Amino acid sequence: MREEEKKRSSQNSSFKRFFKKRWAFPAIYIASAAIILTAVLWYQNSSSTDNTSDFDYEATDVPGKNINEPAIEVNRQMENFVMPVKDADSVEIARHFYDSNGNSEEQEAALVFYNNRYHPNTGIDITSKNGETFDVVASLSGTVTKVENDDLLGNVIEIEHDKGIVTQYQSVTEMNVEVGDQVKQGDVLAKAGESALDEEAGLHVHFEIRKDGVPVNPHDYFQKPLSALQEDSSANDAKAADEDEAVEDDEPAEDPSKEDEKPADEEEDKTEDDTKQDTTESTDA
Repeated sequence: MREEEKKRSSQNSSFKRFFKKRWAFPAIYIASAAIILTAVLWYQNSSSTDNTSDFDYEATDVPGKNINEPAIEVNRQMENFVMPVKDADSVEIARHFYDSNGNSEEQEAALVFYNNRYHPNTGIDITSKNGETFDVVASLSGTVTKVENDDLLGNVIEIEHDKGIVTQYQSVTEMNVEVGDQVKQGDVLAKAGESALDEEAGLHVHFEIRKDGVPVNPHDYFQKPLSALQEDSSANDAKAADEDEAVEDDEPAEDPSKEDEKPADEEEDKTEDDTKQDTTESTDA
């Protein structure tokens, strides 16, 4: 019994001596905080592991999952229309776009003579200064929508850049693209060739920019973004709508008095006819 009491008393005295030390309580607090923090981190990790089944790792939003898929062109709206040639300094414009607002000299120079008739040029004809063929490139990034041979225009390539906005490359040869191809600005499409429509131009490329099937002057949009053509088209549509409304407002309203006069005239004619008929009947009698 005495030995047990001695052991107990010695243990109690040891605990008391431990708690009397200055670092005892801070050490206990730090150890407790470490234990609590470890428990919290363990709980969070276990929860995130359990939730992995909530995510579809076959989806396209996983970083690096679809790294081999083709990227979507997002800079097309920021590109500017450029001359459809590799080196703009090595070429010249043989025939300009026919501008209905231009002077008579400019309009005459923009006419194409074919089959004994003059036709307005709907684009620009580009030739090399040395008279040789040259690479024809995409003026703007887009999707190839037409690759065909035309007896009159020669080979034709059409690229769509936005809804209703296309560029055409006519009189070309050695075409490198097919319908459905995605091309970037500056990609080589073909080489300059010839056409039956404009034999006088020789080796050249006939370049057009069209909006909803209507050709526009390429000079007005070189070094300008696609949005410039979109804005101009919207402005032109609004202007045309305003002009139509103005014409409707200027039309004179019908004079109701004229409508009233018409029945009176008809009644007068009817009276004269009845008088003539009565006179004829009395003469016969």
